[in-house]
Amino acid sequence: MSEQRFEKAQFAAWLGIIGNIALAVMKGIVGWLSGSKALLADAANSASDVAGSVAVLLGLKAAKRPPDEDHPYGHGKAESISAIIVSVLLLLVGLEIGLNSIKTIYGGVGAAPKEFALIAIGISIVVKECLFQYSFRLGKKLSSQALIATAWDHRTDVMSSVAVLVGVGGAVLGDYTNQPMLYYLDPAAGLFVAFLVLRMGIKLVTESIHTTMDHVLHSEETEELLETAQRVKGVIAVNELRAREHGHYVIVDIKISVNPKITVHEGHDIGKAVKHQLLTKFSHVSDVFIHVNPYDPGYPYKDVDSEHPDFPTLLH
Repeated sequence: MSEQRFEKAQFAAWLGIIGNIALAVMKGIVGWLSGSKALLADAANSASDVAGSVAVLLGLKAAKRPPDEDHPYGHGKAESISAIIVSVLLLLVGLEIGLNSIKTIYGGVGAAPKEFALIAIGISIVVKECLFQYSFRLGKKLSSQALIATAWDHRTDVMSSVAVLVGVGGAVLGDYTNQPMLYYLDPAAGLFVAFLVLRMGIKLVTESIHTTMDHVLHSEETEELLETAQRVKGVIAVNELRAREHGHYVIVDIKISVNPKITVHEGHDIGKAVKHQLLTKFSHVSDVFIHVNPYDPGYPYKDVDSEHPDFPTLLH
């Protein structure tokens, strides 16, 4: 991970921590003073986001560490692990919010929340949408799964705050129109928040685990890598190319065929040229492992018979 990439990702993580602390405190105080169960649930959600952002920050710092003897491929998966932690926190908070909302609904609602709760909800929606836009765009730019997971966590908060706005607004309207049944819209909104949080948590934990299990890029995603390797002088054919995600970067394994009449040293130089081209042209490629084969149109992984009738016409 480059120093510039780390600094940008770290700034986004700290921005999320500060923003979520401020929102959690504001919504918690306003929710308690206004008597809004939905806003208190939303405050708990924001409080969990603080822990999630801290996990992302720790993951980014771990991913920055260079390869070592125990981790020769680097520490890029630390970001995927932090993304899993964020996802699990979402699931736990979603369950807690859902249970509290159900208890309130069955226990009965005696009064509607105070009107000033709506102001806090509006502020939360604006702040969270700004955090989503910033984190998502930066996460895509830096290929950071942890930042993208955090961004979608912000978007889930936007949707939950909208639900809280509807629930609290409906309960306040019930107070004005003397319709006590509308009071239940407040805890019902809390239940809807729990559903959104759980759905997003399941989606993120599934994607994070998928990436952590050495996800291999599909053929359409490696086409440009393949074409770049094939254009290197001395490469007759690319027998195999696999690119696997390792956190925010990609590691490439490639098998190439060269003229069997050249020296081992010349074949080695061709392999170095392929590696240099892939590392230079593609910023997301962290390392390239190359196996050089003698070219054989009939048996690509075996020694070439120099008497093969097509041999002279198939070499560069």
